[in-house]
Amino acid sequence: MKKIGLTALAASLVSVSANAVDISGGASLSYNGGNGGATGNPWSMNDNLTFTWGGELDNGMTVDLNFLLDSSDSVAGAGIDNRSLALGLNNGGTLTFWGDGGSGVVGSFDDAMPTAYEESWYSADSPNQGHSPNNMFYYTHAIDAATIHASFSPASGGSDASSLEIGAVITAIEDLTIGVAIGEDNGSATAVDNTILYATYTMGGATIGVQKNEADSATTGDEDFQAAAISYAVSEDMSVSVGKSKLDYEAVGTKAQEATGFSASYTMGSMTLAGTLNKIKNEGAASTGAGNTKKDSSDTFELNLSFAF
Repeated sequence: MKKIGLTALAASLVSVSANAVDISGGASLSYNGGNGGATGNPWSMNDNLTFTWGGELDNGMTVDLNFLLDSSDSVAGAGIDNRSLALGLNNGGTLTFWGDGGSGVVGSFDDAMPTAYEESWYSADSPNQGHSPNNMFYYTHAIDAATIHASFSPASGGSDASSLEIGAVITAIEDLTIGVAIGEDNGSATAVDNTILYATYTMGGATIGVQKNEADSATTGDEDFQAAAISYAVSEDMSVSVGKSKLDYEAVGTKAQEATGFSASYTMGSMTLAGTLNKIKNEGAASTGAGNTKKDSSDTFELNLSFAF
């Protein structure tokens, strides 16, 4: 029985290789604690398998299909998480259609600060994510020292209109990276205009960064995000970082969310041990009014052991 099973497995691996299917994956075990962490059992795990295959057309263009099996992101405990179809346009960039799990330009640029593991605001409220629905187009094109990004989300369901977001990452000066993104989020009847500007600079093993985001709503609910961080590569295998951020809310009766985060990671072959400790003040715009149940301050820490294969 063992011989039959191994023979069948070997045959299936040969078949996969012959069809140019690339299979990668990973698994992780996490412990989340602190008075700002999840209640109940602090242990959790994640697992995923990514299948990628494609080919080249007669005109030199390429087509690549990618989907991710991620049981932790499915209510039923088993399902397809991310799905995308990428078309390589020779020297004209790459156009990707995200059927599920994609992120628009604003969501991809929301916090570009250097970190060894997680953002400073991890476990609390995030800066505005823009519009990242299913069935979205994403285009990238590298031109000399600049990479152009654009995402387009057609109007559908509860969307008031289509959403367009564009951005660029510029590396014209050695060790300096500048990113900028703008976009209008029409995911609801209230449009939100997003603007993002960030810069990072690398000096040896250290990388420092600053960022500012603005989210202007057509009615109320404006948000301003500011962040700064520094990371340091202690060795090829170990990195540490510290970051601070502030999220200001326009709504009356709210305080600005302030966050400080420390992260570290250590890699040994295909295994990575990482952790973060975050201190959050006024989590998610804690109200100053009566009946407020949010904590004025909370500490959250997470340890994560992951394996890639």
